[in-house]
Amino acid sequence: MSERPNLVRRTVFPDSVSRAVVTPLQPSVVYASPDPDALDAQYDGKTRGYTYGREGHPNADVLAGMIDRLEGGEGGIVTGSGMSAVTGVILGLLGQGDHIVGGNQLYGRSLRMMTQDLPRWGITSTLADPTDVAAMKAAITPATKMILVEVVSNPTLRVADMEGIERLAQEHGLILVVDNTFTTPYGFPAYARGADVVIHSVTKLLAGHSDVTLGYVLTRDATHRKAIYDTIVTLGLTPSPWDCWMAERGLYTFDMRFERAQANAAALAEVVAAHPAVEAVLYPGRPDHPDHNRAGALLNGQFGNMLSFRLHGGRDQANALTRAAPQVAFAPTLGDVGTTLSHPASSSHRGLTAEGRAALGITEGFFRVSVGCEPISLLTNDFTNALNAVAAP
Repeated sequence: MSERPNLVRRTVFPDSVSRAVVTPLQPSVVYASPDPDALDAQYDGKTRGYTYGREGHPNADVLAGMIDRLEGGEGGIVTGSGMSAVTGVILGLLGQGDHIVGGNQLYGRSLRMMTQDLPRWGITSTLADPTDVAAMKAAITPATKMILVEVVSNPTLRVADMEGIERLAQEHGLILVVDNTFTTPYGFPAYARGADVVIHSVTKLLAGHSDVTLGYVLTRDATHRKAIYDTIVTLGLTPSPWDCWMAERGLYTFDMRFERAQANAAALAEVVAAHPAVEAVLYPGRPDHPDHNRAGALLNGQFGNMLSFRLHGGRDQANALTRAAPQVAFAPTLGDVGTTLSHPASSSHRGLTAEGRAALGITEGFFRVSVGCEPISLLTNDFTNALNAVAAP
């Protein structure tokens, strides 16, 4: 019997004088080098190459480069999730005995990390109102090393005083970290406006289709980048090539999705605000928003696709609303091409006490809407019917 041909790791990828129009997906976990000297040269930064997927791969670098161009920087790092980006930044740049000041309306898991997890690792935190620079200043201690804020808060859509916070960080020599997920670079160019570190949950608006989980970090200081990168690699916070490839695909339509969803949000906010079942609507583009003037100056008219509203009543009314809108996904996410409805009291902020939620204005009748790209007439009909069900006796 003749020897069977060996096919294992001997197949050569074909050369071509033409190039692929679509970025190749490269799922390889490991990369072979010709000899130890060549491997040393890669690790020493003398040559460009890949070694092990946890340390980086081509699809992550392609995606990072695209987001870099949106933010106006270079050298961004893609991570496995938005929270892995937050984790990599905080643990990469802070240590035992350090203190961080955070906005008091950060994403729920960011709040949990600051109040419950960081103390276990010897890092303390204080939460303060990012719309009030005096409150942020009062939270600074001699041990403070970092300020972490979101430009537009989740889920109450308050707009931080970014100009004042940037000055505060500079005056005290603090690292200013901006989570730019809600606003995106189109709404607020955080890097150009002075942030030392910019974070994105790529899972949301940038990728835009609820089929990937990714994060992104951009730093101004090369030493910060290395510290964050080393932490991400060590803790295994790196992304999969497949998710990076899918997110790249989503980014190609980001500008169109952003504009359509933003226009829909502005129109839907007016419809919801006019309904008698609604106690209040929060949308930065509306004149009755508490930070409307600041939003207009800071966001250059890009008020985004997020709106929140508060029903008269509580959990019974909340249940009635979601049950009467089966075509609107009731899901704890945002930034999808389709509209999603979130109930913070039972999802993102369920970890807070009822008193803690109340202090933020999050009642049982409070909803956050991530407005998508459907025809506005369809959304208007869906929400009017749902609100009618709440108002019905």
